[in-house]
Amino acid sequence: MSDQALLDAAGVGRRYGQRQAVEAVNLRVRRGEIHGLLGLNGAGKSTTLRMLCGTLAPTRGQIRLAGLDLLEHPIEAKRQLGYLPEIPPLHPDTCVDEYLRYATLVRRLPRGQRSAAVDRALQLCDLGAVRRRLIRNLSKGFQQRVGIAQAIVHQPALIILDEPTAGLDPRQVSAIRDLIRALRQEHAVLFSSHILPEVQSLCDRVTILHQGRQVYQGKPQGDANRNRVRVRFRSPPPLNALAGIPGVEHVESLEEQGVLLSLSLDTAMDVLLRQSLDNGWGLEELRPERPTLEQIFLDLTTGEELA
Repeated sequence: MSDQALLDAAGVGRRYGQRQAVEAVNLRVRRGEIHGLLGLNGAGKSTTLRMLCGTLAPTRGQIRLAGLDLLEHPIEAKRQLGYLPEIPPLHPDTCVDEYLRYATLVRRLPRGQRSAAVDRALQLCDLGAVRRRLIRNLSKGFQQRVGIAQAIVHQPALIILDEPTAGLDPRQVSAIRDLIRALRQEHAVLFSSHILPEVQSLCDRVTILHQGRQVYQGKPQGDANRNRVRVRFRSPPPLNALAGIPGVEHVESLEEQGVLLSLSLDTAMDVLLRQSLDNGWGLEELRPERPTLEQIFLDLTTGEELA
């Protein structure tokens, strides 16, 4: 992964009258990185994507695409961007390669580069077998691939995908995920999704929006928590023996023959190790617990509203 930021959004916000739809979002996506954007319906994801793509002006903040300010240099900056909205902008009565040739015209590619650009997009999106077919006659999965092909035909630095696997069957979802992984080789990818396992498996980093505010940004799995540890023994002791260790606040049995301990004292770990040796429990595993993306998401988007 390169250190070059192909998307750098700082303090981006949007207000509609008295309502603050999006407030102070910060995003930095580098070449070779896949970044996921998450949030409940109405959290501000679509508004944020529209601002990043230049179809909606922010009321505050700065957006730079491949180092170009989107407000000061809109034409040059947008050339660095490929965008697939949730509903792909397809022309159903044209065949695939005709549509992609049209996309090269829209993107103002030089005449001598258009055929090669179309062929490259067809190959990368595995559309060669259907290049002569009408788009309306393709499956939803192939139509989604055509939508991605138009977004990359001009080889942009940054690719933004809005719900790219929505409405697809499991096999089509798997194919689109593989395509997204392939795109990271030459591009930076930002995509929104409601499917948490999809984001967890694809993304290097995620940003969670809630009520227009950025409430989390980091790895799909949170940082290790030293106060919660997973342990597994060769000869497991009774749970009450573990609960009796000073500093162990809670003991939870896990399906994979281990236990999850919540600790309130640093010394609890030392006592646990000593008792395991003294009593022959045979400690086989001890590691800090990392919250899943689902746990992080639910903790931040449920319960009381954010102040």
